[in-house]
Amino acid sequence: MEVAAIIPAYNEARTIGPILAVLQKCPRIKQVIVVSDGSTDATVKVARTFKGVEVVDLPSNIGKGGAIMAGLNRTRAEVLLFLDADLIGLNPAHVNRLLDPVLGLKAPMAVGVFERGRVATDLAQKMAPFLSGQRALQRSLLEKVAGLDLSRFGMEVVLHRYMEDHGIPTVTVELPDLSHVLKEEKLGIWKGLLARLQMYWEIIKYAAKVSLHFR
Repeated sequence: MEVAAIIPAYNEARTIGPILAVLQKCPRIKQVIVVSDGSTDATVKVARTFKGVEVVDLPSNIGKGGAIMAGLNRTRAEVLLFLDADLIGLNPAHVNRLLDPVLGLKAPMAVGVFERGRVATDLAQKMAPFLSGQRALQRSLLEKVAGLDLSRFGMEVVLHRYMEDHGIPTVTVELPDLSHVLKEEKLGIWKGLLARLQMYWEIIKYAAKVSLHFR
């Protein structure tokens, strides 16, 4: 099965490069798509320096769910790999850990959680592993889920609810020594905190109201 990696990115010029460098070392990945979600920094410029990487430059910020759907429209791959654009410490072994259960037909979706990365990020994912942005899944599964393009930061909740409601198994895999940049580190304490609260609000909103069904 052909694999495409889709990376939604909003102002991640500092971290997107190392992630793309790792993906280019992974022979299983046949297509890499970066979706710049209205970035105002050098995210697009950095991504375009990597040969073979496709860059979708959205003119305005539409949220994570919409960005991923924009990437989905650029590929016909049967298996999709989603990675956050602010990861620290990604290596090919992490990519393989995510892909193995799906390519081996053990489960239609695998979700990665940080292990031995940083206390703050490890704890958050231990408490709510279904919110992880690191996952591999079958394209056919994603196409059955309604509302992803409107879900912004609630995308992971939408997927989690769909899997639960339909009794579809999910494999959780540990990603050792992996972490990500905190919003407070990117934006400063107060702006970062406000951005985090906005993210949580979007997650709660979609957890409360989303209605999922087969198309």
